[in-house]
Order: sequence, then C-alpha cells, then structure tokens
Amino acid sequence: MPQDRICKTIRQYSKNPISDDDMEKLLEIAADYAKVKNYVYMRFGGIGGLSKIYPGYTVQNEMTASGLRGNLGLPSVYFYLAVFDAVNDIKGQWENTKSEVLRLVGKNENLTEEEKHYIRFLLKVSNAFEAVLNQKDIELPESIQKQYVKLAEQVNGDKLNRYLCRQVRKVRGKRSRAIPNGKADGFAIAERAYRYGENEGLNGIFVSIKERRKRIFIPLTDSNRYASQLYIKLYPEEKRLEINVPIRVTVCRHEDYQNQVGISMGMYTMLTTNQGHAYGEELGKYQTEYAEWIRQQAMSYSRNRENNPGRKKYSAKKKRWEEQLHSYINHELNRFFREEKPERIYAVRLPKPMGGGLNRKINHSVGLWQRGYIRSRLIQKCREQSVEYVEVLGKDISRECSCCGSAGEKKDGLFCCGACGQTVEEKQNTARNVLKRGMEGRILR
Repeated sequence: MPQDRICKTIRQYSKNPISDDDMEKLLEIAADYAKVKNYVYMRFGGIGGLSKIYPGYTVQNEMTASGLRGNLGLPSVYFYLAVFDAVNDIKGQWENTKSEVLRLVGKNENLTEEEKHYIRFLLKVSNAFEAVLNQKDIELPESIQKQYVKLAEQVNGDKLNRYLCRQVRKVRGKRSRAIPNGKADGFAIAERAYRYGENEGLNGIFVSIKERRKRIFIPLTDSNRYASQLYIKLYPEEKRLEINVPIRVTVCRHEDYQNQVGISMGMYTMLTTNQGHAYGEELGKYQTEYAEWIRQQAMSYSRNRENNPGRKKYSAKKKRWEEQLHSYINHELNRFFREEKPERIYAVRLPKPMGGGLNRKINHSVGLWQRGYIRSRLIQKCREQSVEYVEVLGKDISRECSCCGSAGEKKDGLFCCGACGQTVEEKQNTARNVLKRGMEGRILR
C-alpha cells in the first residue's frame, strides 16, 4: 500500500427489514462459514499446524482434499475466505503467544544474556520455533544454521528448548490451540459473489447464496458502490445487516503542523497537553452518568430477573450512550488537532485496569472508561493527518517534577516540587514529562 494512503473501514446498512426467507439463506451461509473456520481451528490451531499455516497454501490444499466444501455445499468464494480467515486468526494468536513469551523471558532474572539471546532467536525464526515445539531436529538454511550453531554452543540447548515449550504451554493453556468463538453471525464475501445494482427502483446489493446461479437482493440506505472484499454482519432479530467495507483514503499533509506535543490522558479530562490546554473536559461528566446508569440497570435486572420483559430496550439505550460518548470523543480529538497542529505526539501507554479495591462504584466506572477507544481513534487520526504518534516509558512519570526531575507531591490536582518550588497542574506536569522523555528518546520500541 502506498505511504500516502491508509486503510479505513466504513459501513453500509440495509434499508428495509430483510424477509425471513432471505435472512435464513444468509444465516445458512454464516453457519457453514463458521463450521469451516472451526474445522481449521481444530485441525491446524495446535503446534502440529505451525509448519502449514505459513503462508497457508498447504492448509488450502488439505482443506480442498478434505471434502468439507462438498459436504456443506458451500460456494468456493465463501469456503476459501473462511479458510484463510481462520488461518489469519491462528497466525495472530501465535504472534501474541510469541510476544508474551518474549516478555516473560525478558523478566526472568535466572537466565543469562546468552540464554535470552538463544530463546529470542528461536522465537524470531519460525522454522526453529516449530521444530522445538514438535521435538524435531532444527534444520535451517545454511546462512542461518551457522548462526544457530554458534548460539547453541554457548548455552544448554536442550534445557532452553524445554523451557520454551513450558512457557508456550503456560501462555496458550492446556488446549494449546486457537479457540473458535462459535458465532455464526457474519461472513466475508469476495467480489465475485456480489454486485451492486438496482431492483424495482431501489439501490442495493445482490448477494450470492448456496443455490447455484441465484442471488438475493438487499436494499441499502446509500447508493455507494465498492469493489473489494466485504464483510457482512447479520442481525437476525432486527431483520437487518451491516456491511463493513475497507477503503483506502488519502493521507492529509499539513505544512503548518510543526509542534511537538506531550499529552496526558485522564478519566475526567480526556487530554491535557504540556502547555496546559485541556480537551474533553466534559468526558468525566458523561462517563459518570453512563457508569451510574449501567449500575442501576444491573441492580434492577438482578432483582427482577424473572419478570424482566427483555433486554432489547436496555441494549438500544446503552448503544445511544456509547454513541454519545464516541461522538464527543471524536469531536474533541478533531479540535485537538486543529488547535495544537502537532507534527509529533508523545503519549504514555496506559496500564491495564486492575481489579479489586474497596469502592465498587469507582471500580465499575474505571472498567467502563473509554481509554481503548480514545487511544485507537487518536492513532487512526494521527495516521490520517500524517502525524507521528510515539509512546514513551511511563514509570513514575506523574511523581517526577518536569522542571528539575525531583520527586514531588500531588495534592488536590496540583503537583508541588519541594526542590525547585514549581507548582503546576498535575496533568500538565505529567504531559510535560511525557514530552521531555520523548525528546530524550526514552520511548517504547
């Protein structure tokens, strides 16, 4: 993909309620699509499938020979998309496993630097990683084999191989394979399986079904037409569907975006910059009201579970709350870019929310904090506006004075330094430290 274009997902929606007959045909495709994915998960999700999922054509050939497509009667345009969809999920889970094992290895103080180097080599070289897990001899290309032999001579290879196997089992669990989600509520569709068009004066999309040479027509709320692989999400209870369309959009470049900006994220004020400018000051209000409403609904539902008429009204209102929050977040992020004009943004990678504590109300509110959505939208907008996003190391960043580096005190939202006498808002002090560490190169790679 060219550097001046990025991928963005947009959505299309069905206009009219889908008939029961058409929805049944779409759900049948979704069910078979899920069966294919689950079959691939179970057959190739373990350590025995590591040698076959890269690049994935071995899996494709074996799935063709399995006869599953013929048994299901699923068109090839859906069958092979399901296969590679599952293969990509398996690859992603293995990459997550490697990243977690790499983190555990880095934290293990009982390993020497040579031993850590050896394990990292195994994690990086796919053939070596697969051979160790399957108890095979490590056979690599000549240039890489020499490097492996050199590393193996410095350590106890058998001991470290067993250690790596234990860590993989620890991370992936007892089943040691990708776990299917079991949902049959959508499917990917290739260009050959659909076409946009009109039917009885309505704009929509014709979708191929399992019957040979037959398609069903779904009216859409817009007349836009795309030529790419789509994903159709089904909502049978609401008799509607949603189409996810990946498109490539041109990146905007601004000559006046030249500032280096450090930011501090918070629950009550969304962003505070190193200059003390605040964005999203109403976020705490919306967040608190949303969390309190969720608590009240949960308590009401637990008391009247037997006589509760259903969750449809609750789900609709919950969706409106989230849309209101997301709309406000995006509005404030757009204002942040317009006013700050950043060339590079420095931020801290926030830790995962911790469980426990004495105040359940506060814990619940923190659990509903839209921190992940804010971060993902900020990164996406940075990509769209050609702004560099950099994450810095955050240890003790809020307790350190941004002026002299000494440890200070935090009280009533202010940071006070006893060494240099600086008094500044706590969030602004944190944002200044973020910028300072970013300029010093203390960043996360």
